[in-house]
Amino acid sequence: MNRRHFLQHTSLGFGWLGLSALAANTAPKSPKRVIFLCMRGAPSHVDTFDYKPKLIADTGKPGTRAGTQLLGSRWKFAQHGRSGQWMSELFPELAHCADDLCFLHGMQTELPAHPQAYMKLHTGSSQFVRPSLGAWTHYGLGSMNENLPGFITITPPSGFGGAQNYGSAFLPAQHQGTRIGAEKRPIANAEVANLKPKLGAVAQRAELDLVQALNQAKLGREQHDPQVEGLIESFELAYKMQGEMPVVMDLTKETEATKQLYGIGDAVTDDFGRKCLLARRMVEAGVRFVEINHGDWDHHFNLGTALPANCAAVDKPLRALITDLKSRGLLNDTLVIWGGEFGRTPHAEGQDGRDHNVKAFTMWMAGGGVKAGMSHGSSDDYGYEAVDGKVSIHDWHATILHLLGLDHDKLTFRHAGRDFRLTDIHGSVVQEILA
Repeated sequence: MNRRHFLQHTSLGFGWLGLSALAANTAPKSPKRVIFLCMRGAPSHVDTFDYKPKLIADTGKPGTRAGTQLLGSRWKFAQHGRSGQWMSELFPELAHCADDLCFLHGMQTELPAHPQAYMKLHTGSSQFVRPSLGAWTHYGLGSMNENLPGFITITPPSGFGGAQNYGSAFLPAQHQGTRIGAEKRPIANAEVANLKPKLGAVAQRAELDLVQALNQAKLGREQHDPQVEGLIESFELAYKMQGEMPVVMDLTKETEATKQLYGIGDAVTDDFGRKCLLARRMVEAGVRFVEINHGDWDHHFNLGTALPANCAAVDKPLRALITDLKSRGLLNDTLVIWGGEFGRTPHAEGQDGRDHNVKAFTMWMAGGGVKAGMSHGSSDDYGYEAVDGKVSIHDWHATILHLLGLDHDKLTFRHAGRDFRLTDIHGSVVQEILA
């Protein structure tokens, strides 16, 4: 008989009740939160935030790969804010937040294939099923609101690793992400009507108690079953969510000025604006980690039209999110992250596109303890390879955990006879970007 079984079945289970209460009361309640704005498909860094005047000047010359030609950005760059951050004209709204942003220009990853790189970005591994960044965050910090999921992912892709990108793998199931919406479908009118009980509260509680009793009986016989434990947790969370989640999802409570700030009602910005506003409402209500997925940024042959369209869809909502968080006093404790799984090449693919590039790309962060108005690292004159301030995905993960108050070396979970962590045996905190 293990300790769990002993506490549950002796002295009428009072030992287990006391242990559960103690665990709940002593769980970390750090105010730190994350909003991860994931641009699936890999945005072109040399057309957005990594200014390369030599690349522009050498357009048409032989490229970095045999048989290719260099392709400079067709969009103008300018410096913004007191910090003088270089940003392209594709982000005129976000440019107003230049002094809040911390750019990482030396990002690198391993494999130039979307599924593997996307999983690496989210889990630290491109080969194995591992817990996601959001799951590790929730495991390390716990919930801030027991009536809401601790980790929510909005319209995640069904491909590129699918549910593994927000899964908990071998971590307890309550740490996995709760999916809202589906890929390539607008989030408009996303009321959670399916959470509204068909039965009265008393009858529903009785029904749930019966199901939970059966699950507990099964768990008692088998003593340890992660799937059953996860199911018990999910039923309880779903019951609790009925009262609070519909309120969080109800954007009608926001003022018209706030909706206009996020671009809601505009055909171009409505979808991403709603997602960003939902993210702000979620972290404000106590959700620990929110990921917003947006795509497709994979511009092999349609760079001239698709990239401006994607940027226009997210530009105004991005400014709104940072501005809104800042005005509400939430930005200091909310780490906002923007980026994709890798970058694009400085040479052209076809007449109007760029290929995959894992040797250099740009991501940015805001709030949450990073230095504002900073550019860290750099790529070569053509933006092909990082030459200074190189940051691997493991380094990036280690830095995010550090900003949340977690030590990536100590955040471990025992599984299959060894201690696992998000950064495996790698990772160094990028000290230079810490405020």
